Amino acid sequence: MVKRLTTRSLLMVSLAGFALAAKADLVVLQYHHVSDSTPPSTSTSVSLFEGQMDMIEELGIEVVPLESGTREALDGKLDSRKQAAITFDDAYESVYSSAVPELDKRGYPYTIFVNTDAIGSHGYMTWDQLDEVRKRSGVTIANHSEDHGHLAKRPDESQDDWAQRVESSLDIAQETLADRLGIDVPMFAYPYGEFDEALEEKISERGWLGYGQQSGAIGATSGATRLPRFPMANAYGQLNSLKDKLRSKALPVDADELPDGVIENNPPTLEFTLQDGISPDRLSCFASGQGRIDFKATGNKVMLKAPERFNSRRFRYNCTHPARDGSFYWLSQQWLDLSKPED
Repeated sequence: MVKRLTTRSLLMVSLAGFALAAKADLVVLQYHHVSDSTPPSTSTSVSLFEGQMDMIEELGIEVVPLESGTREALDGKLDSRKQAAITFDDAYESVYSSAVPELDKRGYPYTIFVNTDAIGSHGYMTWDQLDEVRKRSGVTIANHSEDHGHLAKRPDESQDDWAQRVESSLDIAQETLADRLGIDVPMFAYPYGEFDEALEEKISERGWLGYGQQSGAIGATSGATRLPRFPMANAYGQLNSLKDKLRSKALPVDADELPDGVIENNPPTLEFTLQDGISPDRLSCFASGQGRIDFKATGNKVMLKAPERFNSRRFRYNCTHPARDGSFYWLSQQWLDLSKPED
C-alpha cells in the first residue's frame, strides 16, 4: 500500500499499480435539511434518511468521525475497511429535531458545519443546542464560514479586497466557535461547495481539511483542500443508487493534475492521467444535465469536454470505472462559472 506524502505536490511518487492495490476508501455523505417540509433541492425526507442509515448498517459499513476517517483515507490506511462519515451543512433546526435522534439511536458519529452568523435565527439550531450535541461522543462542530458567502474571488474584486473578505469570514467563524463552544477543529466546508485554488491555499495555510460538494470517495490521491462528499438530498440520495455510492472508491488520479475549476471556456475541458490497471475502455463520464459524454483517450491520458454549454453557475463532470469487487472508482470535477450570478 502506498503511503500518501504530506504535500499534494508529491502525490505522483510510487503510484503505479495503486488502483488495483487500493481496497477501500472513505465515503462522506453531505446533508442540509432532514425534513419533509423544507426546500426539496436541499432536503432529505425523514423516511429517506432512515432508509439511508439502514442501508449503511445492512452493508456493514463502519461510520467514523470525519477528521480521523479522512486522514486515514488520505494516508491509504483503510485496507479493506469500508467506512463512511456523515456531515450536515448549515446547522438547520431539522438536523437537531430529526437527524440527531436517529443518529444517537444508532450510535453514529457525525459532523455539523456551522455558518456562525445564522445560529439562533429562524430555522437554525441555537448555540445551546450545538453545545448540547457537541458534548456527545463522536459529534464534531466545524467551520462553514461566518456568513455563508460565496468565497471564490469575484471577477471585479481586487486581490486585497478578496483576501480581507475571505480571511475575515474564515477566521471570525473559527474564533466564534472557540468562544461559544470551546472548539478549534481543523476542518472547513465550502459554502455552496464553491472553491478556487486561491481559496484552497487559504485553507491549506491554516492547516485545515477542505470539503466540497462534488461527489466521490476520499482516497490516497485526493486533495486535502478539495475533498469530495456525496450530496444526499432527495434527488441524489435515493436508495437505488446509494449502494454504489457507499461502496465507491476514489478514482486514483493525482489531485495535483486536476484544474482549478473556475472556467475560462464554456464548456470546459478536463484532462487527467489514469493509473496502471485502469482502462479507458471501461471508463464512463457524465456531465451535469447532459448525461453521458464522450472522451478521447491517448494511452492512459483522458480528455473530455461536454458537447453543450452550461447555463448554471456550478456543474460537474463525473467519471466512473468498475472495480474488481463490483464497486466503482469515482471522480467528480466541479466547475464554477463566475459570470453567473451568486445564489
